[in-house]
Amino acid sequence: MERFQKTRRLALAALIVLLGSILIFGRSAQDEVLHDRIEMAGVILIVLGIGGRLWSILYIGGRKSAEVVETGPYSMTRNPLYLFSSIAAAGAGAQMGSCVALAGFALVCAGAFYVVILREERYLTATLGARFKDYMKRVPRFLPNPLLYRDQAEVTFRPRILKQTLLDGLVFFISIPLFELIEEGQESGIIPVLFLWP
Repeated sequence: MERFQKTRRLALAALIVLLGSILIFGRSAQDEVLHDRIEMAGVILIVLGIGGRLWSILYIGGRKSAEVVETGPYSMTRNPLYLFSSIAAAGAGAQMGSCVALAGFALVCAGAFYVVILREERYLTATLGARFKDYMKRVPRFLPNPLLYRDQAEVTFRPRILKQTLLDGLVFFISIPLFELIEEGQESGIIPVLFLWP
């Protein structure tokens, strides 16, 4: 499972690099005020996404294929790490100052995770059996149901996994200076603008 997780991270990084390469030549069609507001909303989404990923890893850190975790964020959605990563990806897309880029990044990320989720569900069903099947029946795959929330008095976690999750999440902040540099390059004429984002 750990090898699969590493492959998943590399595939997602490659997808982000590919999208970013295409997006270099696009520019927001919004006026400056709306552009800046979308970027600020994006920063908030990145922070929420990273915070949600950290919250999620506190509950599951290293136990994903060993037991069914059904509390905290895992009581509302079976895949909170992927949900919060998609939220952070939306924030990265928002750094283009475009609602279309915000939604596009979120949808591409969620779509990529959907394939991963299906594979993980097959693996976890085979590994954890009836208990995981029951969990799948009760808890939604991706979009959370807050009415299902339940918690536990104490959570134990592995600091190494929490640290790695934080470092993985901080990558989303790279979008802020990256898209600012692209905007400067476009304004100076170094990077041609081939299309506008609504």
